[in-house]
Amino acid sequence: MKKLRVALSLTSEQIIEICNLVNFKVTKSELGDIFRKEDHPNFKKCGDQILRNFLNGLVIYKRGVKEEKQA
Repeated sequence: MKKLRVALSLTSEQIIEICNLVNFKVTKSELGDIFRKEDHPNFKKCGDQILRNFLNGLVIYKRGVKEEKQA
């Protein structure tokens, strides 16, 4: 997650906005805990749920909402 943040030049506010696109609530303090060094007492591993929702939101953020095909 750290590498994605740097590679895409995302701020914490943008990451929160991306997670909100898929109705996943994450706070700025939770993100801060994820981006800390591993030896810090408040460090928290990035779980599968956060990463999955972030990636799903990132697709919407970059591409837009998928349109339904008309038959």
